[in-house]
Amino acid sequence: MKVPLSWLREYVDLPAVTAHEVADKLTAAGLKLEAITSHGHDVKNVVVGEVLEIEELTGFKKPIRHCRVEVGEATPREIVCGATNFAAGDRVPVVLPGGVLPGGFEVGARKTYGRMSEGMICSERELGLSDEHGGIMVLPPDTPVGADVVELLGLRDDVIELEITPDIGYALSIRGVAREAATAFGVAFRDPADVEVPATGEPSWPASIADPTACDRFVLREVTGFDPAATSPLWMRTRLSRAGMRPVSLAVDVTNYLMLELGQPLHAFDRARLQGEIVVRRARPGERLETLDHVVRELDPDDILITDRSGPISMAGTMGGLETEISEGSTDIVIEAAHFSATGISRESRRHGLVSEASKRFERGVDRELPLVASWKAVRMLAELGGAEVRPGVTHAEVEVTPARIAIPASYPGRVAGVPYSKDTVIARLRQVGCAVAEGDDPAVRKGGVAPTGVVTGGALAARLAITGEDMITVTPPSWRPDLTDPNDLAEEVIRLEGYESLPSVLPSAPAGAGLTEGQRLRRRAGRALAEGGYVEVLSYPFISPDDFDRLLLPAEDARRAAVRLANPLSEDEPLMRTTLLPGLLKTLVRNVGRGFADVALFETGPVYRPRPNAPEAAPVLGVERRPTPEELASIEAALPDQPVRVAVVLAGEFERSGWWGGGRQASWADAVQAARLVAEEARLELSISADQHEPWHPGRCAALYVGDTLVGHAGELHPRVVEAYGLPPRTAAMELELTRLEQAMPGPVQTPAVSAYPVATQDVALIVPDFTPVADVEAALRDGAGELLESIRLFDVYAGEQVGEGNKSLAYTMRFRAPDRTLTVEETTAARDAAVALAADRVGAQLRSS
Repeated sequence: MKVPLSWLREYVDLPAVTAHEVADKLTAAGLKLEAITSHGHDVKNVVVGEVLEIEELTGFKKPIRHCRVEVGEATPREIVCGATNFAAGDRVPVVLPGGVLPGGFEVGARKTYGRMSEGMICSERELGLSDEHGGIMVLPPDTPVGADVVELLGLRDDVIELEITPDIGYALSIRGVAREAATAFGVAFRDPADVEVPATGEPSWPASIADPTACDRFVLREVTGFDPAATSPLWMRTRLSRAGMRPVSLAVDVTNYLMLELGQPLHAFDRARLQGEIVVRRARPGERLETLDHVVRELDPDDILITDRSGPISMAGTMGGLETEISEGSTDIVIEAAHFSATGISRESRRHGLVSEASKRFERGVDRELPLVASWKAVRMLAELGGAEVRPGVTHAEVEVTPARIAIPASYPGRVAGVPYSKDTVIARLRQVGCAVAEGDDPAVRKGGVAPTGVVTGGALAARLAITGEDMITVTPPSWRPDLTDPNDLAEEVIRLEGYESLPSVLPSAPAGAGLTEGQRLRRRAGRALAEGGYVEVLSYPFISPDDFDRLLLPAEDARRAAVRLANPLSEDEPLMRTTLLPGLLKTLVRNVGRGFADVALFETGPVYRPRPNAPEAAPVLGVERRPTPEELASIEAALPDQPVRVAVVLAGEFERSGWWGGGRQASWADAVQAARLVAEEARLELSISADQHEPWHPGRCAALYVGDTLVGHAGELHPRVVEAYGLPPRTAAMELELTRLEQAMPGPVQTPAVSAYPVATQDVALIVPDFTPVADVEAALRDGAGELLESIRLFDVYAGEQVGEGNKSLAYTMRFRAPDRTLTVEETTAARDAAVALAADRVGAQLRSS
């Protein structure tokens, strides 16, 4: 909303303040400043001149005129001009030598077309008044010669541009901003809507409302004998231009001017093109309308229309129809002003991609009491400026609407703010907003039910607080504030006007509770462990593309292909909820590599979404007038997908950096497996690792991760075709682990281990096994065979070569033994080691390596 300061001052007695000071006050009141634009402050030495003589110069490709202009000086000025729309005797604006036009354009005396030109005769565009550049600006004949044009035409002005949020639609008008400015400065406010409207009398053009949910007030007034050639006055064109609207014609400019001033959109119909009674209704199947932008639109049954006997003539509150638009020959005009459904206009506007100045206001909520006033002001302006005659009478179709009433304790705003406000302060601030405040309780409001005259609001809070004997007030919000529907809305108004800057900065007290759940602790511990292990946490959008399933090489029957589809996705390219964390991580890795970071190790923790078998297609939509029943909550829960929490890592490049200290180490499948072990250790669990084939991993470098007999994830090197599909670095590795399953398998509370005071005994053993034997199987056999004396086992060497034979490998382990009650003898540790080797030989065919 662009607000010229001069227009604002017409309704507010502002003190001698600058536009920036006004903007600061409005910002403190909750309005958001976008920009401040100054007009005409650099203009100087522009005066009114009278054209005395005009000499037509010949021999040039375009008309050139040499003019003698009286400017109130001792001698007339000689000025060369190319415009032809003025004559001798006309009064025009003249920039004298040394003068400056908007934008810092300096004008001097110079010789041109063989004559001396001592200045410049100006158009409206050159003076910054409008975009009109069809010719010289001709002033009224009684304009005093030599007068300062800057002061005469009000060239100097500032425009405050505000961003209007959806909840303060009243500020999309000079009226609304002026009310806020008057409150902010504590000065008088003159309401432009405070005009005396004549009694309705006889109806004007016949009209009715067929759908009360679409419109609750519809007003028509008529003028006849309008002069189509009448032009909008300069002051109106200037204000429209500076407020961001292009002047079109007098009839259109009047409706736009009043929309900006009052906030009430208006529409003008050519009376000669109307056929029969006007009816406001919803669209019927198959109806179409060609709008003013020459687009034929297929109408939806939810669209709100203004119709006559011929069918739709306007999309209500959005755009008029081409058939009934005002033309250059229109002399009889019907002015329409209405109050349409805010949600209906919002949906209509977005459905057709048709956002207009009118729809912006209607969808935010328009003052229901304005149609009678705005339409009366419109026909009066058409009569005064366009020579029209106002036809007596008005058509006023109306659906009875009872104003909302809200009962709150007078202390409630103070409770919300944490600052005590007196009852008088609360009442005064609410009345400044325009609310009617009655002291005392209203039983109908307190019950929160439906009063005989209509719906009342705020009942639940009022009933809860009134029991304590609070000093209650009953508030009726003004018609221009449809956003005030709740006690919290009223509290916000009091706090806003008292000043947000006066609120103290106090940390809220921590609510009582049991602390973090075990699952939350696990997630935090796992994240810290991975971060300490060299991984960087990222957060990806939980949306994926159907193409991701193909890029991951998932089989057609893979359960991960069954994904939840969003009804209204942010991007049509990614309409599905993720069933795996890998796509988001892989895309993030590619982005980082593309930015020059070749060595990347990333992790992410978050839910995946797996549809439940036989789940309903959509969750039921419940009302808000009561608490849902257990059965209704269960039906909602049944429609939701399972959301297990997972952790995943991806890594590429060097995992251990190279440098002056030596060569580094490339990331490999082993690092992905180790990342899974880090997470499992935080859950106090030990993973069993076994070879597997599972997409999207390399079939020969994929490990299945188990806790007992439960599969909890996979890790390894990604398949080369997956690497190619995503554009990943070669040998990229990844791991995905389900934290929810780890949490379910976690042991109970941590038990303090017994610490033995006796020394440890160490035994090394090297075993030869076939090269396809998993290391985890060998280690498990050694643990089981060694018995309770084994404290730890560590693999410290892997060898494959001639000494162990082709197709074999050597695994060397350090085994640590300790007893809690004695020092172990060599015989005991040797026996435990031999028992471990014997079981390994029996299970995996291991042979003790002799050298």
